[in-house]
Amino acid sequence: MDNYICTLCGSGGLEPGFIEDSGEHSRGYARWIAGPLERGIFGGAKRMGRKRWQIDAYRCPGCGHLELFGFRPV
Repeated sequence: MDNYICTLCGSGGLEPGFIEDSGEHSRGYARWIAGPLERGIFGGAKRMGRKRWQIDAYRCPGCGHLELFGFRPV
């Protein structure tokens, strides 16, 4: 993405991508969930009733640093 600048090295032209979630029953992409992590009785994260956003990832072609953004609710 031409208008994003790497916060680590200052290079421009970040490459768009996404963070894959390949776990069991996953949708194939990761999501950001509002609020601190709370675990249920079986150790999994409590997610019911929480807002979720798709994670958009951008990779710096200069240093490889990843920038993550949560712009779109899912």
